[in-house]
Amino acid sequence: MAPRFDFSDLWVKETRRGTPVVVKMENPNYSIVEVEEPDSAFQPMEKSRGKNAKQVTWVLLLQAHKAVGCLTWLATVFWSLLGSVKRRLSFTHPLGSERLGRDRWLFSAIKLFLATSLAILGFELVAYYRGWHYFKNPNLHILTSKLEIQSLFHLLYVGWLSLRADYIAPPIKALSKFCIVLFLVQSVDRLILCLGCFWIKFKKIKPRIDDDPFRNDDVEGSGSEYPMVLVQIPMCNEREVYEQSISAVCQLDWPKDRLLIQVLDDSDDESIQQLIRAEVTKWSQKGVNIIYRHRLVRTGYKAGNLKSAMSCDYVEAYEFVAIFDADFQPNSDFLKLTVPHFKEKPELGLVQARWAFVNKDENLLTRLQNINLCFHFEVEQQVNGVFLNFFGFNGTAGVWRIKALEESGGWLERTTVEDMDIAVRAHLHGWKFIYLNDVKVLCEVPESYEAYKKQQHRWHSGPMQLFRLCLRSILTSKIAMWKKANLILLFFLLRKLILPFYSFTLFCVILPITMFVPEAELPVWVICYVPIFMSLLNILPAPKSFPFIVPYLLFENTMSVTKFNAMVSGLFQLGSSYEWIVTKKAGRSSESDLLGLTDIESKKMPNQILRGVSDSELLEISQVEEQKKQPVSVKKTNKIFHKELALAFLLLTAAVRSLLASQGVHFYFLLFQGLTFLLVGLDLIGEQMS
Repeated sequence: MAPRFDFSDLWVKETRRGTPVVVKMENPNYSIVEVEEPDSAFQPMEKSRGKNAKQVTWVLLLQAHKAVGCLTWLATVFWSLLGSVKRRLSFTHPLGSERLGRDRWLFSAIKLFLATSLAILGFELVAYYRGWHYFKNPNLHILTSKLEIQSLFHLLYVGWLSLRADYIAPPIKALSKFCIVLFLVQSVDRLILCLGCFWIKFKKIKPRIDDDPFRNDDVEGSGSEYPMVLVQIPMCNEREVYEQSISAVCQLDWPKDRLLIQVLDDSDDESIQQLIRAEVTKWSQKGVNIIYRHRLVRTGYKAGNLKSAMSCDYVEAYEFVAIFDADFQPNSDFLKLTVPHFKEKPELGLVQARWAFVNKDENLLTRLQNINLCFHFEVEQQVNGVFLNFFGFNGTAGVWRIKALEESGGWLERTTVEDMDIAVRAHLHGWKFIYLNDVKVLCEVPESYEAYKKQQHRWHSGPMQLFRLCLRSILTSKIAMWKKANLILLFFLLRKLILPFYSFTLFCVILPITMFVPEAELPVWVICYVPIFMSLLNILPAPKSFPFIVPYLLFENTMSVTKFNAMVSGLFQLGSSYEWIVTKKAGRSSESDLLGLTDIESKKMPNQILRGVSDSELLEISQVEEQKKQPVSVKKTNKIFHKELALAFLLLTAAVRSLLASQGVHFYFLLFQGLTFLLVGLDLIGEQMS
């Protein structure tokens, strides 16, 4: 009889803690060890030997227990997600979707792709389970000619394979190659911008001024050397932020007789008008030179508001104009850090400061926006300002030479990006710009996806509108040829048109289609390595956001739907390209809390504030104070975004199809990208609108 080396007794003693398991085997196989030398029995045995049937059973049971636990955890997470979705959808707005209107074409196209992909997936699943794995064979043409047709369904499947290889795959390959070339060109442009930023940091290049170039040494305390500065605060129904913005601007450190503040209120809500007017009255009684203006005819949005304010007769006495949107809170030394750059530089038309965000850490959406905007200010605008003396005006936190505005044609109401419009026209007239990366102005980023989406739609449809309108002016202008090429090829085409086009087409259309057309499969470096490298470059100006690199990459692909739709709307002048919706704000203030400081000062000097105020103004102020004390009921709602949801199901369907071809990287990318679209489509990112 063969020798036995059975350690089952020891195994049972050590592990018998629960219900014993008895395994009966008809033909047991025992491990046999041949002992040739005395010490050979104590040498380590191979892993494939020395295990009996009972040990194998226990190992299998343990693995099964782990698998069941993992499946239970996944089921719990999925069930919790469904419960969260159900709770969120119970508070959804009755209309429950974004305005489709004339932009419904994109939603219809996505639905068509989704229906087609579902039909093809079902068709190929049946073929797969019947054992027809022909899509893995590279010699498809030879194979189809030798196949023995088994049934009508088999004939249809073979015909589909031939149609796919001969007629569908070639145009998809051509389009994918075109998009990949655009992708690489845009990546090279971004890499060059980053290298330029590194060079600026290495050489410590930045605009410099004297300590106080407007100081008059002859007359102590005289402000006669300081130029006349006009400050404008355009706003429209800004209930949440009007007070802190006016408070910050009124505390600017500049001679009072050389400064005038215009509060340009376009609000159509009378209660908000009363609040803003009362705030202006309060600061006027403190000795601040401030004026409240309200238009009766509200045309042209922000451009019309600024154009109307610049038409006042008293504006002729001022040399510079600083513009702040309603949520911006400049520091008191803002004018002393920006206006001196104009001295002895008659060709300088604009000095632009950087934005800083008080709510960048509020939620995931604000963190992702901070990554994008930090790259825009730190890299794009700084590099263009140093090497080209040109960049797009941001519409706020900047100081213009009024002469430059007038010679460039002033504010025009022809687009929704009046800031970019005036910057391009000033550049064509030979004016130079300076960007100050060290001067920061506090502001807000949208905290809800709905507000962010509307903002991005305006920011990407307006440039295409402007490109149509100013292309002829660029070509016929007298600026250098390389400046024309920079405007047309880089400023407009590459960064405003090509970027949203290839991002949406390549990652949201071509990639899921290639799962159903394996002959046109995208290489791994296109969907993985290059995007990750570009995301690393984008996140360098905000290194604290490095843990969010994967959500940032997925979210940027998700936003490509909105940007592509906006780009097409602006290029072909669809209805939504003329739409201007004021970005909803939460009213976040800085850590110093300028409002609290203002309230303390007002409590210290109540008599001085109200001195000289008429009875009607006193009555209005008392009504405003009572209105502030009344509790405001806020009902937050969320929406369903149809395009994002449709693309979520399309990408998830493509992920299921990729399993048939065992495409690992493609599957994971499609899965996580589809889940990101699902979360965004259900408005599960950011805060809800009130």
